[in-house]
Amino acid sequence: MIRHRGGSPAASSAGAGLAAAAEPDPAGLPAAGTPSAGLGSGGPDAAGPDAAGRGSGPRRHRADRWRAAFFLLAAAAILAGAAWALLGSKFLVVRSVRVISPAGISRAEVIADAGVRPGTPLIRIDPAAVARRVERITLVQSAQVRRAWPDEIVISVQERTPVFAVPSGTGYQLMDRFGVGLWFVRRPHGRPVFDRPAVADLAALRGSPAVQAAATVLSELPPRLARSVRDITAPSAAAVTLRLRSGVTIVWGGTGEPAAKSRELAILMRGHARYYDVSDPRAAVTGR
Repeated sequence: MIRHRGGSPAASSAGAGLAAAAEPDPAGLPAAGTPSAGLGSGGPDAAGPDAAGRGSGPRRHRADRWRAAFFLLAAAAILAGAAWALLGSKFLVVRSVRVISPAGISRAEVIADAGVRPGTPLIRIDPAAVARRVERITLVQSAQVRRAWPDEIVISVQERTPVFAVPSGTGYQLMDRFGVGLWFVRRPHGRPVFDRPAVADLAALRGSPAVQAAATVLSELPPRLARSVRDITAPSAAAVTLRLRSGVTIVWGGTGEPAAKSRELAILMRGHARYYDVSDPRAAVTGR
């Protein structure tokens, strides 16, 4: 064995081991125990994932803003198109007015009073205002107006029905249940005569509660009895009196308790009296 001067075998083997540890690995990997260049606070990859996250946030926010702006512009364009179609387009305008009414009401008069001009955008037509204008016609009791898209207005009219004949001059004026005078006739033509005070003007009967009460009582009577009524007086809504063609007088009173009054009257009329007071059906009175 050859011994080196100044050293021992243990020292020599230790020095060889250190030299081997210092040599780089053939595969290019750092030796164990050596700090990696990518680790630590000063390495170039220290902020890799975090930096990527911070970079994508502003881009996502800008994309969301552009998307919101796109939808707002699209909604505005749709609204503008709808407004143009309803107000400015020549497609959704009034081209015809259709009137549904009884034969007694003039279609031409309804159209004239409705005041609907052809070419007006359909959306600008106020059905309630048109109905009010049509209802100014004397023979019209009520009117309903609707838009029929794309280009028509439909007016449905209900005619007033005469209930009474009111003496006027040398003839009679037919009147509906609301006291509206309709037209003049020479004779009552089978309708009951409403006896008004001599000083009362016919126009004053319009909307009269007494007239409406008399019409209600007439509609509450049994049909056979109603057809035999010759005339009606009503100084007030609570004092309606009927006179039949046979000369019988019936004091009906107000419009309340019509069923009870009819039952009591049917029982009492079996006695063939000339006067009946059923204004209070619980204390009815008869007389000759």
